[in-house]
Amino acid sequence: MPWNRWSLLWPGLLILISLLAGIVVFYREFHHLEDPVGPFENRALNKAARSSRIADRPDPAAPSALPPTSIPLQLIEIPKLELASQFLRMWRVSGSNFCGALREAGIDMSEWKAASMRNRSYECYFQRIYERDEVRPLSSTFLKVRGDELGDILEIRAKIIGPTTDAQGRLAPAVLRIFEIIVKQACWRDFEDALASIQNLQDVEYERFGSYLSFTREAGSGNIFNFVLGLKATSDSQVRTKAYFSTERWLQMPVVFQRASSSASAREPVLNDGASTRHDPRSSWNCG
Repeated sequence: MPWNRWSLLWPGLLILISLLAGIVVFYREFHHLEDPVGPFENRALNKAARSSRIADRPDPAAPSALPPTSIPLQLIEIPKLELASQFLRMWRVSGSNFCGALREAGIDMSEWKAASMRNRSYECYFQRIYERDEVRPLSSTFLKVRGDELGDILEIRAKIIGPTTDAQGRLAPAVLRIFEIIVKQACWRDFEDALASIQNLQDVEYERFGSYLSFTREAGSGNIFNFVLGLKATSDSQVRTKAYFSTERWLQMPVVFQRASSSASAREPVLNDGASTRHDPRSSWNCG
């Protein structure tokens, strides 16, 4: 009987030892799997903290924040005519004002008006005949300022037949005064030196920066002189600049946007629109 008891005890002890060994192994494996989670979480938290501190630190090389700005409905401002003369040779006075200045100087110019009912050209002119025969004038002065319906001057022409001169052969002051006013009103001071040649009835021809002046003796006649002054855009840059400042190439802002932007006009400068070109700013210009 004792032998039978020991024979049953040994298997039981082996089973118990095996169970204890399995429990120990399982516990160690489970603890090994849980341990890396803690260090990984700690590393992630430390990295996030360092990133937040770097983000909060001001960067001296970074640009400062810009103040808030409001964008107007009309992003491109129409070119101002009063600025065009700084880049382009142009008439700084309208045809109507030019004719008025000549009248104020005592030259009996006509009113600035259409050349005919079906003609879009506008003009004013002056003519005085001092002597004539049965066919043609022998001594006269003729002046014409020609332009368009917008008031832009295209060209100024004059013709002197049998001019009155003094003992030195110089042009009479009353006629010379016409050319002095023309050059003064044009504000093209680089043409002022041509007045000396005109006074002495000498041929002179200039073509400077998109304009031309000519005072020449008519071929075949020693006592007839022709004068021409006008614009002539010769270079590509002058042609492009003239096209940029032309109001015909800029569209008027739609009425819907004009109404929408009217509420912001008290806060922001009002941009020019197409309607502003109806007022001719050249009436207030001077040579500066």
